[in-house]
Amino acid sequence: MFQEPDIRENLSRKLSEVLHDIGVNEIMVMKTRKNSMLRETMRNIIHRLTDLNITEYFLGSQSEGTTTIGLNSDFDILGYHHDFNVIQDWSEWARDKFNLLMIQDENTTPGYCFLQLLRHDEPLPLTVIPGEYNITDRSGRVLLKNTIINGLIQGAVGHGPALNEQEEPGLPDTDNVIACSCKSWPQSALGWLERQGIGRWPTEEMRRYAASTGCFVVATGSKISKYPELEWRISTSLAERCLVLNLNITQIRCYVLLKMILKKFLNHRGKINISSFMCKTVLLHCIENTEPSIWEENKLFTCLTYCLLELHTCVQNGYCSHFIIQENNLMAGEFTAETKRELLRHISEFIQNDRHILLRIDIDNLGHRLQVKLNMLPYAAYFMYSLISLEIYKNLLTSEYLNIAYAFSQNHRHILKHLHNKNIGTIKKSLCKLITFCDNGNRLDQAACRFMTPLIFTTYGSVLASSSIHENNQVSPEALVWLSAGLNSDISSSRLKLASVFYSTGDMKKAELILRHAHQQYYSYPVVPICTCWNKLPLAVTAEFKKVSSEQSEDCIKHITAFCVRFIQKEINCIPHELQYEMFRSTQDDMIRRNENKDCWMDWAVVDSLPFLYFLQYKIYSHFQRHQDQQQALNKLIRTIVADKNLAHRETALNILGQCMEQENRPQQALKCYMLSLQQRQRNNVANLHICKLLSGVLNGQ
Repeated sequence: MFQEPDIRENLSRKLSEVLHDIGVNEIMVMKTRKNSMLRETMRNIIHRLTDLNITEYFLGSQSEGTTTIGLNSDFDILGYHHDFNVIQDWSEWARDKFNLLMIQDENTTPGYCFLQLLRHDEPLPLTVIPGEYNITDRSGRVLLKNTIINGLIQGAVGHGPALNEQEEPGLPDTDNVIACSCKSWPQSALGWLERQGIGRWPTEEMRRYAASTGCFVVATGSKISKYPELEWRISTSLAERCLVLNLNITQIRCYVLLKMILKKFLNHRGKINISSFMCKTVLLHCIENTEPSIWEENKLFTCLTYCLLELHTCVQNGYCSHFIIQENNLMAGEFTAETKRELLRHISEFIQNDRHILLRIDIDNLGHRLQVKLNMLPYAAYFMYSLISLEIYKNLLTSEYLNIAYAFSQNHRHILKHLHNKNIGTIKKSLCKLITFCDNGNRLDQAACRFMTPLIFTTYGSVLASSSIHENNQVSPEALVWLSAGLNSDISSSRLKLASVFYSTGDMKKAELILRHAHQQYYSYPVVPICTCWNKLPLAVTAEFKKVSSEQSEDCIKHITAFCVRFIQKEINCIPHELQYEMFRSTQDDMIRRNENKDCWMDWAVVDSLPFLYFLQYKIYSHFQRHQDQQQALNKLIRTIVADKNLAHRETALNILGQCMEQENRPQQALKCYMLSLQQRQRNNVANLHICKLLSGVLNGQ
């Protein structure tokens, strides 16, 4: 703290360089934010297409660009249902909505409220006998309990107001916060709109935008509340997101450093005493109460020290005021007197020895990197970290693009789940909705639609083709138009669907031509398979894939990813009979054990792109009696199943390989394939049926 100014400026510059090297720089922050908004937009478009009357916002460090690989932050999503209408004034009441009146009185903790149930047919209080999730207070008001949220997300773990999903493939753990929306700005935060600090920040424009976002109520009570099951926390998440998105790079770096200190020294024993939200709040107060000129790269150490001093004051007083709702004390009931003494001791040590403390941070090797920048380690270490920094940049961009691809695949899965039992007319209506979004939406809507439309075009074309194949064994011209419009969804999956359609009509020449082109495309780029049907280990990606990701825009995703090929049951006439079995993989016992949301794909035929490509080649070359090419395709199918670590549906690939072995009159190898398939997935696996058929045939001498 007492170092000479020029020394501190030098340390600040070196520390800024280190943070730049580990991804906390303007380029990565902007890319992260842009990609997060793209995924958020895709998700909300899918909600509208599938008639889910909800809106979700991607919040927190992952979407703000205020984290690093080593911090390993969760992904925060806040969602609200449009049927719920929280009001602060009777003029906001809406007919046929689940209206809730926000109540703040002497019984509620500052920053929290009760929710009174109102009638849906006229603006009057609801008077009913209390149920499991409501209670009548002494004034006769029917109040909603926050426990109504419990268990709404299957398989989730409760973390305060959030439900944590830990099983989304390839993506960070997700905290889903279920909220109710209030269109008006909270009364308790009106003073903030007029407040003006030394730093003249936030600006008037930011305040106006914040007020237009309204607020949310989240299902959690204060830790010091007399009525913890009745209180709902008032959240200004969108206003807070606006503030963070307007931080400069030095302020972002200061926030990242605070979180590193928090993770390494303050919360390292597993108990979270000081949250990252408290650190963010401390930072915002510091920005508001200092001159803008302090927040520069060569003053990063000074900024960090100032934030630590402010944090020390908050802990000492046991009071950290919410930045927008000042009466809300974020530290109320958070730690004991003993914990408080320990925290004060640690924070005081950081303030007095800030340089030495930073050198001890091993998150993202920050301490070692800073030593290299300060010439405290040999030149070889400098060279090593230079190479590692380049690799970090590639890894970050690769991760960003893979997250978009995973989100794309997830959204496709969700819409197929919605369309699975719908008739062709309903499917077309959904498609028309999507096209309308593309034509009339803003630039972000159009970018999201550009990613999503091809796969949906392909599905609709395949459904039409299946219907016409059933009627006259031909593909209708309309089906071909839609199938052709979807060819560029990714490197292979839509092309493979078109090839499968032609195969199913007996047009082997066209099918073979498409497969040849798909094969050439697949090996022209460093392709990785993408699947979100079920949980699996992170992808193994090549250096070439990372290179392309780091050098091109997000549009390159279509050239370097191969989605799994999904056929819903309305497409059954478009796939070889060997794959049709996959639509009937589950026994009654299997069905009982399914997760309704995550296992919807088990009623479809789903296969990884590359195994499907070689399987179709095997079948087509068999038709042409090109035995050498047929055996080459079979060998490639075997090699892919054995060697490709990224296959998501290895059990399906083994099932179709087993049927190829049966056609080769190699029953022992076929049985081995089915047994290996069952090792991959014991339940919901049609290999059980194939084994029964195979053994029956052997026993009957077939």
